[in-house]
Amino acid sequence: MRFSTSLLLAAATFTSADTLQTRSAKRGLVFVPSTEHPQDNQVWVSGNSDLTWYYNYGPSASPAYSNLTQEEFEFVPMLWSPTTTFLSSVQSMIKAGTNVTHVLTYNEPDGTSSSGGSQVSPSTAATNWISQVQPLKKLGVKLGAPAVTGSPGGFTWLADFFDACASQGTNCTADFIPIHWYGNFAGLASHIGQVRATYPNTSIWITEYALNNDTLPDTQDFFNMSAEYFDRIDYIDRYSYFGSFRSDVSNVGPNVSMLTSKGLLTDIGSWYLGGAATNNIPTESTAVRGAAAFGTVLVMAVAAGFMVL
Repeated sequence: MRFSTSLLLAAATFTSADTLQTRSAKRGLVFVPSTEHPQDNQVWVSGNSDLTWYYNYGPSASPAYSNLTQEEFEFVPMLWSPTTTFLSSVQSMIKAGTNVTHVLTYNEPDGTSSSGGSQVSPSTAATNWISQVQPLKKLGVKLGAPAVTGSPGGFTWLADFFDACASQGTNCTADFIPIHWYGNFAGLASHIGQVRATYPNTSIWITEYALNNDTLPDTQDFFNMSAEYFDRIDYIDRYSYFGSFRSDVSNVGPNVSMLTSKGLLTDIGSWYLGGAATNNIPTESTAVRGAAAFGTVLVMAVAAGFMVL
C-alpha cells in the first residue's frame, strides 16, 4: 500500500513553524549514553521533558535514570541478539516489582555487525525467541517483533522469521512491529503503509528514524512532518527519534542531532522535548566528517554491553 500524493502534500504543510512546542505521550528516547559528557544523559529527563519511555539496546535499565520510577520514565528492555539470559533477566525485574509492559527484540538482524545490526539468521532468531521471548506473553508483557532495517530485505527477513517460528511449531505472536527508517518523509510514509498492509492487525512503533545527511531546514521539516504524522495515526503507538547525541559525533549528519557540539539543545532537540526553538545550530566535527565514527562507537558499545550505562 502506498500513500497518495495528496496525503503526502497535506502532511508536508506541517513545517517547523506549524508544530512548535507540541507534546506527545508517544515520544520516547533511544538512549545513547555519553561517558565524555555524562551531563548530557540528564538532558532528556530534565525540566519539562516530554519523554515518557526509553530503551538502551540492552535488557537492563540505565543507572543514569535509577532515581526515576518506571511510572516516571518507563524502561523497555531489548534482546539485542540471541542470548540465554534475557527471559530470566526480565522475569527477575518483574519479580522485583518493576512493571515491564513491553520488550523489544533483535536490533536490525538483517543488517551487518559493521553497521550496528545484530546480523542474525531468521531461523536462529526464531529458536531463541521461542525460548527467551514468547514465555513473557504469559506474564502480560507485549512483545515487539524483530526491528529490521527499512530496506526491502527487512520485509523478507521478517517473513522468514515468522515462517521459521511456524516450522518449529510455535506462533511467535508479536504485539507490535518496530520500524527503523533513515530517509525522507515520502519514503517513511510509504514504508509505514507497506508495514501496515503486511501486518494489518498489529500496531507500530518507530524506534529509530531520521532524515540523515541533509540540510538543516529539510531535516527540521522532516522532523516536524513525521512527528505530526505519528501523533495523529492511531495504530502508531510510540516513536523514538534517533538523535540523542552531540552533532560532532553523529554519523548520520550533524543536523539530525538533538544536541550541538557544546551540549546545547538544538531546535529539534527542544521540539522533541516539547519546548520552543533554541536557534542553536548543530555543527560537524572534522574528526567524523565523511566517516562512520558514531556507528563504529555504537557497535563497539553494544558488543561490550556498554549501552546500558
